[in-house]
Amino acid sequence: MDHVPHRGTPRFRSRARLLGPAGAAIAVAVATLAAATTANAGTTLGSAAAEKGRYFGAAVPAFKLSDSQFTGILDREFNAITPENEMKWDATEPSQNQFRYTSGDQIVSHAQAHGMKVRGHTLLWHAQQPAWVQNLSGSTLRSAMMNHVTQVATHYKGQIYAWDVVNEAFADGGSGARRDSNLQRTGNDWIEAAFRTARAADPAAKLCYNDYNTDGINAKSTGVYNMVRDFKTRGVPIDCVGFQSHLGTTLPSDYQTNLQRFADLGVDVQITELDITQGSNQANMYAAVTKACLAVTRCTGITTWGVRDNDSWRSGDNPLLFDSNGNKKPAYTAVLNALNTGGTTTPPPSTTPPPTTTPPPSGSGCTANLTVQSWPGGFVTNVHVTAGSTAVNGWTVRITLPAGTVITGTWSAQPSGTNGTVDFRNVDYNGQIGAGGSTDFGFQGTGVGPSGTPSCTAG
Repeated sequence: MDHVPHRGTPRFRSRARLLGPAGAAIAVAVATLAAATTANAGTTLGSAAAEKGRYFGAAVPAFKLSDSQFTGILDREFNAITPENEMKWDATEPSQNQFRYTSGDQIVSHAQAHGMKVRGHTLLWHAQQPAWVQNLSGSTLRSAMMNHVTQVATHYKGQIYAWDVVNEAFADGGSGARRDSNLQRTGNDWIEAAFRTARAADPAAKLCYNDYNTDGINAKSTGVYNMVRDFKTRGVPIDCVGFQSHLGTTLPSDYQTNLQRFADLGVDVQITELDITQGSNQANMYAAVTKACLAVTRCTGITTWGVRDNDSWRSGDNPLLFDSNGNKKPAYTAVLNALNTGGTTTPPPSTTPPPTTTPPPSGSGCTANLTVQSWPGGFVTNVHVTAGSTAVNGWTVRITLPAGTVITGTWSAQPSGTNGTVDFRNVDYNGQIGAGGSTDFGFQGTGVGPSGTPSCTAG
């Protein structure tokens, strides 16, 4: 769980007898296989995870990159980094439209120099907002939110493996509802708008929703599940879900089942902030979490929230894999053994757009269809563009809006206007569509959303 950091301290956050020549041959084969398995076993967390097509990362505060013991362990053992606080709103935009990336850039540069992935954390969160944001509301806040997402994601475009686009937006307890926050009060579509804006800013980054207390099947995780299912159905660009997994002394019995049900929706799952209270069960629990991730094909990686026990926001629980002197703990050995012995070696699949039930046109050119989510006074429209039997190099979709309707925002397309009949043209990254392929764009507005079938022109 994300917590507000104290000033100057790290973030709070498993013998047969063989006779005769045939038996001897089998013995040689078994010995050879065993030797090969030993030779291929990863000797560090990162290398062992990579052999299973995954990453094993750690959360890093920029100021600890000057700690030689910390960086020695980090660079040896891990192949992914999450900045603890350096990419949050208060750090990156302390004054409105005045952006500051120095500490975030430092972490990204360190990761690049050591061949590590970077998980961006986090674009929008109800906490750790600068004071000027807390003074905004309504459409003014919404505009500031989307500008922040655009600016930060654009700055790091091409450098981030996955973004926690939205963090901790669901309430604790049994309701499964959204958390009340200034962000939520800008409209229930704010999460969707954030994901669409992030996709437009950095099309290559995986876009994740991240939360805590969602490790088992419960009301909160089901609320998140329902949102993700809805997003996938409507073509909202979500690629992954992060499970923080700040654990005590027991692991939910349905932990793996929960990960799998999200993966079955067509998103990757990631363990994003793992730490586990030290005790007689700590090593077993770390191994169980690791095995659960390996058993779910779309579980792409694990991140511990910190490196050594004294780096943790839960330092009194000694919850990490290295003690405060930098020594490997039994939990470390349990994780390494689990990585080397369990799971599939098949890398998780790349995220693909959700399937469309509309068949591609039989001829050349393109077609478009739309889906609309409406509420009193406003709407969000997603448009699905599909190429015909030949590839498309550029497209224009024409949509006629009802009288009085005004477009207030567009993503992944350039509109010719804001009302009446509007031509939406591709942007630079989605104009080329292979034969039978598709892409999406969308817009939101005030008034009544469009209906009918749009026209699509290729070229």
